[in-house]
Amino acid sequence: MNPLIKEITAKFLNNDDFFLQQDYFMNNSVILMGFNTLVDLTESREAMHMYIEKAISVNITEEELLSLFGEVKESDINVLISSILQGKLIIFFAKYNKFVVSQPIPKLLNRFTEPPTNENVLQGPLSSFVEDIEQNIGIVRKQVSTDQLFVKSVYVGKDEKKKISLLYCENYVQMELVNNIVRQLEMNLDKEVHNLQNLSKTMGFSAWESFSKFKTTELPLEAAQCLRMGKVVLFVDRLPLALILPSLLWDMFAMENDRNYPLPLMLSVRFLRIIGVLMTLIVPALYVALVAVNPEVLRIELALAVSQSRDSVPYPALVEILLILVILELIVEASVRLPKSIGPTITMVGGIILGQAIVAAKLVSNLILIILAATTIANSTVVGFQNSLSIRLFKYLIVVLAAMYGVLGILAGLVLVCAYLASLNTFGVPYIQINVAKDRSNHG
Repeated sequence: MNPLIKEITAKFLNNDDFFLQQDYFMNNSVILMGFNTLVDLTESREAMHMYIEKAISVNITEEELLSLFGEVKESDINVLISSILQGKLIIFFAKYNKFVVSQPIPKLLNRFTEPPTNENVLQGPLSSFVEDIEQNIGIVRKQVSTDQLFVKSVYVGKDEKKKISLLYCENYVQMELVNNIVRQLEMNLDKEVHNLQNLSKTMGFSAWESFSKFKTTELPLEAAQCLRMGKVVLFVDRLPLALILPSLLWDMFAMENDRNYPLPLMLSVRFLRIIGVLMTLIVPALYVALVAVNPEVLRIELALAVSQSRDSVPYPALVEILLILVILELIVEASVRLPKSIGPTITMVGGIILGQAIVAAKLVSNLILIILAATTIANSTVVGFQNSLSIRLFKYLIVVLAAMYGVLGILAGLVLVCAYLASLNTFGVPYIQINVAKDRSNHG
């Protein structure tokens, strides 16, 4: 037996789903190797025998014979093992002492295209990405049917090879951006990628940045529009999301699905999202500032109403609002984690009962519940769940500054947030830039 086959057998000796079977192709003794959990061996063998019967009448050379079944590989144990782990079928021709990596008929391990679960679509296509990277690339090609769409794939990871594919439209994208991304990936081919934090480290991003450098979407329509805007789309195998670089500030206010509305409605919806972000950042801090530091700003009637609502509340305004903010964060997190059948009911009932009880106990005022309920609703208008989390984080910074310096603290907090956003960049593209397309025309 070939020594490489012995090494492969020894490597997968403890795997019950590994097969090593002998067969005959055109009177040539061959050995088939792979995982029966990834390869449909019966269907693959039948398909190859049918293909051989059609080609048997033609006199072919040794190279042509081997190329019928796949790609001839050098005798490299690491390449062969990696191919087996990726679900390929290894064919060893004893007569020629060569290995061929063949693409077999795979086991059906992928789900069909389904409506998106994390992003709601109104008046738009309901397809979403799945875990299979090849299928995702095909979905994008159906959306962007142009010869200017290019795909480049690399394998990263030392112990577990993970395929990452990069898509871009050459007539829109700045090639410097593409080259920077490819160079960064090729510099870190030995790093493992199991999640977005691993991928961020591979791309050279800081792990402590509050705003993600990736715009994530499960909608092919969004990915296609980003390609037309000069951005780059990344797919990671077994991750049912498109990762879009660079992520820009305007991405949290605009969706491609908005363009299915008349122009006045589209502009109104996007304006509402901007108002929602400003309300999320300012309203809780404004309550603290006007109650605890600058009550003289209020009209006397409003000041008396606020004072009456806080009658018998034992805590200062900062402690009061932080208490309710934390409870609301717990309710939102619970609504995400609970099963869909009971999640909305429990969070709604729990929020109503808890809100009434905490007001009746004089722990907080009635006014603050109204303010924070409106803030939570406003925060949900932002495009992308990850963006809403980032906005919620900065809300606490501005609340603390408002408790210390009042209205001036709110202004200082907004300046700090704007300065932080202005400092962000992705491969040289500023976060606050509107457009990255090569021709700088209005694509979004």
